[in-house]
Amino acid sequence: MRQWAALIVASSVVVALPLCGGAARAAFGGPGPWITGNDTGGIIPYSPVIEGIYPQMAADYCARWGRLSHVTSVHRRYGDYISFVCIDKPWMIH
Repeated sequence: MRQWAALIVASSVVVALPLCGGAARAAFGGPGPWITGNDTGGIIPYSPVIEGIYPQMAADYCARWGRLSHVTSVHRRYGDYISFVCIDKPWMIH
């Protein structure tokens, strides 16, 4: 009986993985199709799925250039964007 329970749990995890929101995977797996931008900032298409993680998505994106992020605007409607800028660290000398 325990083997069947373990099999059911394992199969449900395998089946549920593709159904997870792409935003959650993009936040930790790189920018992916969600973020458009460069070393000065970017935009993220709004979706309720990313409501709690868009600051971390912006921070991860700016960290690629050794910068900090600052979210400048959030429009909570489909078709609108969350915009952010990448700023230099205060102690950084160019």
